[in-house]
Amino acid sequence: MKKVVIYTARLCAHCDWAKELLSKKNVKFIEHNIEKDSSKMEEMLKKSNGVKTVPQIFIGEHHVGGNDELQNLEHKGKLDNLLKN
Repeated sequence: MKKVVIYTARLCAHCDWAKELLSKKNVKFIEHNIEKDSSKMEEMLKKSNGVKTVPQIFIGEHHVGGNDELQNLEHKGKLDNLLKN
């Protein structure tokens, strides 16, 4: 299983939905709250090519994007493959 990293902020429904989907699939993930740690905000901006919205989700070296993109992968049946390969 690939390493999953999710950048979040508090009071973020989309962050909660993304984490809920990953948890439901028993995917362990590393969560970085960008409000609590400004260095993580810089890291997220660098990795996402300047995208400022949260969540930003990374599976291995692949930048998934936000919750909508994550949910889309799940609905298309592509998320499991991305997590494994």
